[in-house]
This record gives sequence, structure tokens and C-alpha cells, in this order.
Amino acid sequence: MKAAYVRAMDAVYLLCIVVSGVSLIIMTVAIPWGVYTRYVLNHGSAWPEPLSVLMMILFTFFGAAACYRANAHIAVTMMTDRLPSALRAAAAILVDLLMALLSGFMVVWGIQLVETTWHQVVGEFPFLSVGITYLPIPVGGALTLLFIIEQMWIGLPGADSIVHRGPTEAQ
Repeated sequence: MKAAYVRAMDAVYLLCIVVSGVSLIIMTVAIPWGVYTRYVLNHGSAWPEPLSVLMMILFTFFGAAACYRANAHIAVTMMTDRLPSALRAAAAILVDLLMALLSGFMVVWGIQLVETTWHQVVGEFPFLSVGITYLPIPVGGALTLLFIIEQMWIGLPGADSIVHRGPTEAQ
């Protein structure tokens, strides 16, 4: 069962990386287009900036979930590195529980935000519900929660996972 969960989390991780990467590419194209139309054509396009903001929201919440799984997030370990190993393990559990609490907050309150704004539209994209633009908050929280469950139950992804950790000390 653990192996199946790890495989599923590998697929979710890959999805997070792809969504984050595509969002970053779209931002990279949209912003220069906005600059080009404003300063070269003297008639700025209205859509590049709001599109880039929407892509940044996707990039942030899906990328944060992927970073958590890859253990590539910012972690201040100055204090915990000086703790005895038993206390260090307890501190790691506390961090995971606090992250789970934060992720749960994102899911619950994110869903409420989506529901509240569902019938509003984005000014530059009248076909797009504001609620849809906030969906990455609860979805990102749920994905992070899945990765927290994996880390607490199974541990960090192993060498057979798609998470690349770079060369190890043994290499």
C-alpha cells in the first residue's frame, strides 16, 4: 500500500511541476508582450498583467506543494540542528503537524473563498469566474496535505522516486 501511495504522490508531484512550469512559461511570454504592445505599438494590451497574476497564483500554490515534497522549501534549522536526536524528531513531527494545520486552513477557507467569489467575473476575462482563479488555494492546500501525509507515514521520497535530489554523499 505504501508503494502505491508513493507512486500516486510521484504522479501528483509531476503534475505540480508541470503546472508550475507551464505557468512560469506563460508569464515569461505574457509580460514581454505587454511591454512590447505598450512601448513599441503605443497601445497596451489589457490582458498580460492579469494573466500573469493568475499564472503566479498557480505557480505559487502548486510549486509550494512540490517544494514541500522535495524538501526544497525554506527551513530554518539553526535551533533544531543543536537538539538531541529525540527532540529533533519531535520537532520534525511538530513542523509536519503545523504544516498540516496550515494546509487544512487553506483547504477550508480557500473553498469558502471560491464559493463566495464564484459568481463574480474577472474584468479582463469576463468568461472567467473569480472563484476559479482562487481554486489553486484549496487545491494547493490539499496537495500539500497529501505530501505531508506521505512524509509522516512513509518518510521523504526515496531514490526510486521521481523527486531528484542531486548527488548524494556516497556518490
